[in-house]
Amino acid sequence: MIDVSYLAGPRFGETPALFEKIAQDIGEQGYSINPNALPPELAQSLYQQLQQMPQAEFDSAGIGRQVDHMLNSFVRTDEICWIDGSSETGARWLEWTSALRRFLNARLLLGLFSFESHYAHYAPGDFYKRHFDAFKGESNRVLSLVIYLNPGWLPDDSGELVIYRDELDMEGTKVTPSFGTLVAFLSEEFPHEVLPAARDRYSIAGWYRLNTSHGQKVDPPR
Repeated sequence: MIDVSYLAGPRFGETPALFEKIAQDIGEQGYSINPNALPPELAQSLYQQLQQMPQAEFDSAGIGRQVDHMLNSFVRTDEICWIDGSSETGARWLEWTSALRRFLNARLLLGLFSFESHYAHYAPGDFYKRHFDAFKGESNRVLSLVIYLNPGWLPDDSGELVIYRDELDMEGTKVTPSFGTLVAFLSEEFPHEVLPAARDRYSIAGWYRLNTSHGQKVDPPR
C-alpha cells in the first residue's frame, strides 16, 4: 500500500486519482495523455504568471546541455524561461511535481531524483522537429512531463504535440495543446515533435532525472 498522506488537502485537488492514472499508463504503455488534468487553481496560477512575465525573460531555446548546448533554428525555434521556484507560483508547481515524483517512485520504482522545467513559448509558425528527450544509455532524463496553458484552443490553431511509438512510426498520436492538458512519457522511448501553430502557444516542459553523480562529475548539475 502506497502512503499518499502527503497529497492530503485541497491544494492538490484530485491529484491522487490523476497520479494513479499516470503511473498505470506509464507502466502499461510508457506514456500518459490527460486532458484538463492539472488542478485548476495551479493551472490558473501558472497561466497568470506566464502572462505577466516580460518577454525579455525568455531566451531562444537550444539543444544539448551545458558545454554541448547550442542554438539550432533548423531543429527548434521556440523560446524558454526556466522555473526556479523563487516565486510562490513556481514553488507550488515544484511542490506538485515533487509529489508526483514520490508517487511514481513508490508505484513504479523509477528512482527519479530531481526535476527541472521551463516555460515554453512558440510564436505562430514555431516548431520543434522530431527528437528524443534523452538518448538510450545516458541515464539522465527518465520521464518527460508537458503541461499546456492555452485557454480556448481550437482545432484550426494546430500546434499539436505528436508522440511516435518508435523510430519507425510515421503517423504518431497527436495531442491538442489545450489548457490544463498533461502529458508524461518515458524520455528515452518516444520520439516526438511540436507542429507549427497558428497562434501563440504556451506550455511547461519538464524532466525527471536520475542521480548519476560520480567522481568529480555532479549530475544533475546544482
